[in-house]
Amino acid sequence: MKSNIPVYDIQNFSAYKNDGILVSRFGHYARQHQHLHHAHRHSFFHLVFFTKGSGKQQIDFKTFDVSPNMIYFMVPGQVHSWDFESEPDGYLINFSTSYFSSLLLKQEYLDKFNFFSGRPEEQVLFLDNATSEKITLIFEDILKEGETAKTINDDLVRVLLLRVFIEVARTTFSANHQELNPYNHTILKNFQQLIEQNFTKLRLPKQYAELLYITPNHLNALCNDFLATSAGKLIRDRILLEAKRLLINLDLRVSEIAEKLNFEDQSYFVKFFKKYEGTTPDKFRKQYITIS
Repeated sequence: MKSNIPVYDIQNFSAYKNDGILVSRFGHYARQHQHLHHAHRHSFFHLVFFTKGSGKQQIDFKTFDVSPNMIYFMVPGQVHSWDFESEPDGYLINFSTSYFSSLLLKQEYLDKFNFFSGRPEEQVLFLDNATSEKITLIFEDILKEGETAKTINDDLVRVLLLRVFIEVARTTFSANHQELNPYNHTILKNFQQLIEQNFTKLRLPKQYAELLYITPNHLNALCNDFLATSAGKLIRDRILLEAKRLLINLDLRVSEIAEKLNFEDQSYFVKFFKKYEGTTPDKFRKQYITIS
């Protein structure tokens, strides 16, 4: 049984790595880093585009099928593992949180892409053949830049990587909420960012509605219309996700986790977790550590 879930920094890897980026063919990467098939976390952004292979993967405790033409994106801090049934291949890119800082005036630019939301159901995408062919050529251009004998042009790599993001977003989010209603889209994005910043302190939709200068009913209606869920559930889901991430750290007692999440006491945390997960924190911890 593992005592903890490892956290990897981009400097832990070798390949085409220059100023906070690593680019590799996925088959080589998967064979070279067998330990990454087990549950782990990253301190960097991570994306993989599969051109072959089958199996399963988990992102933040949610399971997805692996297949050709699938691309997924991950943000720092998420828990991840693979379980392949056949040999995979494709392209992998890891890049640091500061990689685009010298190119983009708007540091929150990546936030416009739904697949960097940190919500697994928006991060795993299946592309049509035309888009897959288009981004395959872009990935090959990025790899060629890393293989050249000349000095790597990082700005070119950044632009090519942004092209990947834009091409994927263009085909998978043709009915983008921002295009349909920029005002509502902005409110939802701000709400999600506020949850990320305050979920251990603010638990009620009305508290967030006050910060957004709208009514709780308006906030709940937006969440139901655009995300098919309630504002309260979005808040609870973020608390539960953090609880799961902390529970797989065996160095933390359940009472310490309850305190970190700002619950009144351990019993209240246990009741909350069991109500929405259907199991106790201890049982979740034992089950997850055993299977990972």
